[in-house]
Amino acid sequence: MSALSGRPIIVQPHMTLANPQISSERAKPFRLVKYFTFTSIIVIFLGTIILSILNTHWARTMQREKSEEYALLMLENLNHQIFLRFIIPVAFEYGRIQLRNKDQFELMDKVVRATLHSFNVEMVNIYDLNNIISYSFKQELIGIKQDWGAGYKNALSGKTTFHLNQRGNFWENVLGIPKEVKLVTIAPLSAERRLYGISDQVLGVLEITQDLTEEYKTIFKFQIFVVMTSTLVMCLLLLILILVVKRGENIIHQRALERRKLEEQLSRAERLSSMGEMAAGISHEIRNPLGIIRSSAELLKKKMAAIDPSNTVPSIIVEETERLNNIITDFINYAKPKSPNLTPSRIEEIIEKNLTFLDTQLSEKKHRVSRDFEKNLPEVMADSAMLYQAFLNILINCMQAMPEGGKIRVALRANQNGIVINFDDEGEGIPEEIMEKIWEPFFTTKEKGTGLGLGIVKNIIESHGGHIQIYNKPEPGVRVTIELPLSKR
Repeated sequence: MSALSGRPIIVQPHMTLANPQISSERAKPFRLVKYFTFTSIIVIFLGTIILSILNTHWARTMQREKSEEYALLMLENLNHQIFLRFIIPVAFEYGRIQLRNKDQFELMDKVVRATLHSFNVEMVNIYDLNNIISYSFKQELIGIKQDWGAGYKNALSGKTTFHLNQRGNFWENVLGIPKEVKLVTIAPLSAERRLYGISDQVLGVLEITQDLTEEYKTIFKFQIFVVMTSTLVMCLLLLILILVVKRGENIIHQRALERRKLEEQLSRAERLSSMGEMAAGISHEIRNPLGIIRSSAELLKKKMAAIDPSNTVPSIIVEETERLNNIITDFINYAKPKSPNLTPSRIEEIIEKNLTFLDTQLSEKKHRVSRDFEKNLPEVMADSAMLYQAFLNILINCMQAMPEGGKIRVALRANQNGIVINFDDEGEGIPEEIMEKIWEPFFTTKEKGTGLGLGIVKNIIESHGGHIQIYNKPEPGVRVTIELPLSKR
């Protein structure tokens, strides 16, 4: 209560048994799982990138093979058309083939372009047996000798050769996005050409150039799409993992706090149990000689009254033995609280008995009591004597909180769960720094006191299945709220 704002006396501090090293050891499996999961995501992401690169390589390889097959079909068709529509007609009409002849060149150009007009061909060159360009899409190349080396020689022997030309800087070529990608196919021009190569007579060499730049760009875009999709999925998984890990860490931290609190409560319970047993045993042993001392002091007081009435020593002994007996009673009540003998009881009648008992002290200390009792309150199953003791302690604390006098308000009301009792005073309140310590045994700020009063009150209320709260009001003073069920839960 408010009287607790005086000088603090702390008998025993909290004991904390939670070992940070033990908590760390318990958290190691979770950290191992967390690191393994993060590592797995990184490995999966890198594996996805490598797989996308390999897929891109396979796609380019397949694209090149497809383009080569495409080129073979075009060359076979072109060779057939040139032989049927150009060589044979020109040989009959002119007796010999001379592409320098304008009519022959135009006929050749017409045949070639008509054959390849629907195909993706950038350049066509036809070489004679002396490696000189006889026909080209670019007329300025006609008559130039082009050295293709092994490719030209292979064509003369009836074999087809493919060259992939890429133009770009180092990084463009490494990443697979060169500025230009062209497939050059060199094949024999035969009098009669079979599907894969060997001819009856080689009349020249055909060279066609296909531009694969757009195809390679499409593959690269697909690679970027795969990488970006993989990155997005990995980022999403990483985000989910981080949220799961944080939640897991919070749960582990919360459980560690709960475990620590339970360990502290268990330690306190064991300590208090030991102290209670010890206090109960000592108290019983002290009470017998204490009773003898008190009886002797009272007898001495009567004899001294006749001999020396001014001598107050016997009175002091009697008073101090009474105080010591009260302390022993508090020890026993706290250490070994008795179970309540439940009978139908009315809370308002118990409180009226308290106020009647304290009437003289209330008047002397200039305290005013305000009653706010709801009408037709139900009975509760309670031990009237135990509740009388609990309410008495609370009212005495209210009085001690206002040494110069003041108003004490007692309110009773019923709700669906039972009876709610409020005790209000107008004292200075309880400092926030000691609010959490008021329930600790042996903690008191009074010069005289055991620090067990509120603990005994709490034990009594909880033994009835109720709850008690103490808090500072917005205005000066403290409120004690007690909730008692209609029957013990």
